Amino acid sequence: MIYEVSHHTRYRYSVATSISHHVLHLTPRACEHQRCHRSALEVAPAPASSADDVDYFGNPVTHLTVQESHTELSFHSRSLVEVCATDPPQPDATLPWERAVEQLAGDRSTQGLAIVEFTFASPYARTSGDLTSYATPSFAPGRPLFDAARDLTARIHRDFVYEPGATSISTPVDQVFAERRGVCQDFAHFQIAVMRRLGLAVRYVSGYLVTRPREGVDRLRGAAASHAWLSVWLPAYGWLDLDPTNDVVPGNQHVTVAWGRDYGDVSPIVGVILGGGEHKIDVAVEVVPAAIDAAAEMQGA
Repeated sequence: MIYEVSHHTRYRYSVATSISHHVLHLTPRACEHQRCHRSALEVAPAPASSADDVDYFGNPVTHLTVQESHTELSFHSRSLVEVCATDPPQPDATLPWERAVEQLAGDRSTQGLAIVEFTFASPYARTSGDLTSYATPSFAPGRPLFDAARDLTARIHRDFVYEPGATSISTPVDQVFAERRGVCQDFAHFQIAVMRRLGLAVRYVSGYLVTRPREGVDRLRGAAASHAWLSVWLPAYGWLDLDPTNDVVPGNQHVTVAWGRDYGDVSPIVGVILGGGEHKIDVAVEVVPAAIDAAAEMQGA
């Protein structure tokens, strides 16, 4: 599928901001199942400096500075992205989850060390409690890893209430677990924390959902803004995405922007401002099938 992606964020300040520095993760990354054919960013007021780079995890990132006094700041990212669904393995064809943990712990190759870093707790996916009791019904001894992880995804979807406004990005995993409610970031962080406590490698994925799916396809929950899910490492297969908010294995309705340890590594927009006072944020995301002319342009590229 080929999509046109629009992500528009507007900040309005009660007091003029004289200078601001920002780090943006708004360009969809290239990966095995996805190609970003073009991407453009409009910023108003125009930045005094802007530089594109790649962060530690290989995600496209933009650093910019706005030096003009302003009470409103707008970021509008537009991209043309091709997404292909990948076939997951048969659930019973993957290693028992304990064997996967053993392999990770003993792998000292360059690739292995890059994967192992996703087994450790991180600021937004940290828990002070023991979540193994919640994991036990899914991770029975000897159960194939994919089968266990998929079962955990389904249980979180069933046990937790999707409720925008019930939490903030700073709500700790333990509180989300106690109250059993939140949004996509909360569910992703919770499942990541649970699986990392077992010794598994799990990363946080930030992206978008199709906002206007084709006829006959249900719109997924969380499609009105940036979305979040997770990816678990399966030995002999690779990284497998799981979306606990919608209880699905992501396919061609998920557009990947960036991945890291948790939200803090891949926040769409983060920055430091001088001034500003109180502020309001408006975010509008649209992911729709590409118009015929855009698709034809991509095919000819």
